[in-house]
This record gives sequence, structure tokens and C-alpha cells, in this order.
Amino acid sequence: MTDRQEPASGWAPTWALGRAVLLTGLLLVAAVLLGRIDLVVLATPFALGTAYALRRRPTALPELEIGAGDTHLVEGAPMAATVAVANPDAVSYDVAVVRTRMSRWLRVEKVGFGGTGVDVSRSGGADRPFVTSVPSGSAVDLELTGTALRWGRHPIGPAGARVAAADGLLVSRAVVTDAVRTRVYPMTEPFDAVEAMPRAAGLVGAHHSRRPGEGGELAGVRVFAPGDRLRRIDWRVSLRARQLHVAATLSDRDAEVVVLLDVLAEAGRSGGVRGPASVLDTTVRAAAAIAEHYLHRGDRVALLEYGPAARRLRPATGRRQYLTVLEWLLDVRAESSPHEPYDQVFGPQLLSSDALVVVLTPLLDERSAQMLARMARGGRFVVAVDTLPAELPVPKDRGWAEVAYRLWRLDRDTMIGQLREHGVPVVRWAGAGSLDQVLRDVARLATAPRAGMR
Repeated sequence: MTDRQEPASGWAPTWALGRAVLLTGLLLVAAVLLGRIDLVVLATPFALGTAYALRRRPTALPELEIGAGDTHLVEGAPMAATVAVANPDAVSYDVAVVRTRMSRWLRVEKVGFGGTGVDVSRSGGADRPFVTSVPSGSAVDLELTGTALRWGRHPIGPAGARVAAADGLLVSRAVVTDAVRTRVYPMTEPFDAVEAMPRAAGLVGAHHSRRPGEGGELAGVRVFAPGDRLRRIDWRVSLRARQLHVAATLSDRDAEVVVLLDVLAEAGRSGGVRGPASVLDTTVRAAAAIAEHYLHRGDRVALLEYGPAARRLRPATGRRQYLTVLEWLLDVRAESSPHEPYDQVFGPQLLSSDALVVVLTPLLDERSAQMLARMARGGRFVVAVDTLPAELPVPKDRGWAEVAYRLWRLDRDTMIGQLREHGVPVVRWAGAGSLDQVLRDVARLATAPRAGMR
């Protein structure tokens, strides 16, 4: 290819054309000056070859398009994309050089034209140039297959192509197409939790509340009243008391779960779905798993960010809310802020007093601990989930780095102990069963009589 200035038509001569014209001209001039006919014979093939190659000059530039097989993927799922190079001209392209960029989290393992793939997993990836020929009026697809390694919105492209025609004597300008973004949703880790909720406040749902109503939990036997259903009559008690009695039940209600994501700090290195997880990886995957569990049970789920952006997803139920949650999580980013984001996140109209607040936090910022203690003192039902990686590497630098790291660990353990003294349970995320014991404790505290009340 050449870097010469290209005309407005988009096609420029290559160095090969310049050399052919120069050599032909030199031979003809030498033949005239020296009077040697053999130099004319020697120049004839170069002149005829150049004229024959330029008899049909291309006029149209190549067309380039990026296509993704599936723009909605899950971590660890196979990924496929194509870069199509089309030739709208009546002249064939002798050589087409195609190159595309790929996100580092879309690992391309095989690249090829027309089903003939080359393994590139160990040879530098898909950003190297690939060469093919494109016949007139046709298109050739560069197929890229691999694996989606991490959640997020990842670009495929931009891609560029340059083609050569007329036996390599003419080259087109570079044609570049915009990138296509593909969504990779977080892999929801296996999660399950007990039915115990601190306060079920909705109208219908799967949790047993303390309010009487139509449900499956027996609350006792009472005298028949107008409006009671006949199928609720307890005939044994009625015959013994000589008065109609009915079985009283507790209503089944839904609960509101607020998943709060602490995005003030990031730690650890992300290795994708099969590698180590950073704080943000654990936070996003745990949020997706918790939301999936409670939405499947019919509860209302809301998401909040504790950070400068203070993004919020309103509480709702159903599959549509789950898909909205996954889409919302794709834009989670770690952002530090010198300001306290508490007021803009926990306004009185944003967080219900009956909601169970699950805070996913690495506890790397003192403001996060203060936020948890403040919610506990305000009577909120709070559960803190520690998202700091257990295998966080110890610094090996010279000096006092290792000692400072140990002191920081001790200070963090002290902070967690103080949070527990304030009534904030802190547990490490471990998938299924992570919140069972703390949910039982929170539900038991919610139903216990308050101090000073009889």
C-alpha cells in the first residue's frame, strides 16, 4: 500500500505504477539518444503490461459493514461477528486488506474468510491485517468467533479496509466503518435465600406478614363475622362452642428489596468470567443474582448507586424489571468523589422505611461505613455484603508497603466490628446461602418488641 496523496476520486497510483512508467520512459529516452532499437523492444513489455492493466480502472470504493451475530450475550457465551467487504464496482479487487479492533473482553479465537478460519488465540488476536480478494459485484465476510469474557458494553470495531486493483497499480483510500457495540450481561451466580423478610408491606406476594388476611399461614380461630368465607369455618370448634368460628390466617405479601451498589472505589484485577474477580465484578454479579432471586419470588426490587452519579432504578416486579436491571448494571462504573453522596442517594422520597437494603460494598472508603451506620441508626433494615476479593495481593515493594497493608487490614477489621456493634450485619458474598443467617436475624429483630413497649 502507499501513503501518497489521493485524488478526489478516492483512488491513487501505487509505487508499482510509478516505477513502470519511469522505467518505460527511461528506456525510450535512452533508445532515442543512443539509437538502439533493442531498448525499445525491452521497454515494450512494460508499456503494454501497464496499459493492459489500466484498461479497466475502478471507480467505486469498497463498502464495509460490521455485523454481530448476537448483540445480547452473557459472560462466557460464544461470540460471533463479521466484517463484510463488498465490491460494488464492475472491476475485481485484486487485494483487500481488512483490519478491525476488538474489545479486550471479547476474546477472538478464530478468524477466517468464507469458513476457512485461522486460530489467532496465540498469535496476537484479531487486530492484525487480513488479506483477501473480492470479485466484482460480490462481498467477502471476515468471520470472527470467540468468547465474551466480561460484562459490559463492548465495541466490535471500528474496522478499516484498503483495496488494490489493476494488478496492484491503483490503491483506494482507507474506508473506515463505525464500531458496533454488543451487550454482555453479567453471569448470575447461583443464589438462594430464605423467605424471612423483615417487613412485608405490599398487597400480595410470597412472604408471610403479621397482618390478617387471605393467606396460607394459620393465625388462630375467631368468631364468624360478616364477609368471612364459608370454607374457612372450623366445624369442630363451632360445634363445641355452639357458635360459628372461622380459621384466621395471615396475609401473604410482597416485600421491597433495595440493592445498593457502592461504586466509590475499585480494587483487584478483573480476569473475566474464568479469572479472578475485582470488586466491581463481584458487585455487579451479586446484584444481578439477588435481583433475579427476589423478582422471581414476586418482590419489588430497586437499585441504587452510592457514588457521585447516584443513579437509581425505580422498584418494580416481573421479568421486565429483571431485564431492566441487567441493562442498568451494564453502566456501573467505579467513580471516586470528594463529596458526600448520602443526601442525594437517600432522600426521604427515594428509600422506603419498610425496604430491606442490601449494600454491596468493599468497605474501602470511610464514608461507606458511615453511611451504613447512619441507616442502621435511622431504623432501616440493612445487610452489608463485603465484595472485597479474598485473594487481594499483598504488595511486595520495598520499604513499608507490606507493613502498611497489614495495618490497613487491621483497621478495616476494626471498622467491620464497629458496624456489627451498630447492628449492621456484614457478610462476605459466597453465592447461594450468603444472606440466609443474617436475613433470619434481621427478621427476628424486626418482629421483636421495642424497648419500653409492653
